[in-house]
Amino acid sequence: MAVDAVDALAHVPMLAGLERKQLARLARDFTERVFPAGSTVVKQGDEHGIGFFVIGEGEASVEVDGEEVARLRAGDHFGEIALIGDRVRTATVTAVTDLRCFVMTIWEFRAFVQGDADVAWRLLEHIAALIQLRELQAARH
Repeated sequence: MAVDAVDALAHVPMLAGLERKQLARLARDFTERVFPAGSTVVKQGDEHGIGFFVIGEGEASVEVDGEEVARLRAGDHFGEIALIGDRVRTATVTAVTDLRCFVMTIWEFRAFVQGDADVAWRLLEHIAALIQLRELQAARH
């Protein structure tokens, strides 16, 4: 089932705490792109991974070092690390079916966050939770 941009953004963990009006404003900055089945959306190792993708329709495969590690469908997302800083892609994402995505660049996201303190705070909370989770996981190993 197809997902619109606002509904898709509401399911992104780092954005889930935002109000619907904030999500609607953010959704206006996303560009819709379609990737044909079999096409590479992002490639592991590419430098300057500046795009964040939310899947509106279709299915994608995520591979790390040539091994499939996940399947993504409508409402799923990838590339969120690219919103915080210019990073090397950690996985290859390939369209399994025709894939409709909502895409945002780091520049568009930065302007949105700088203009809304509530959004900035929500992102800080999300990042802090991720750091805490990684520290707990590292302590177990």
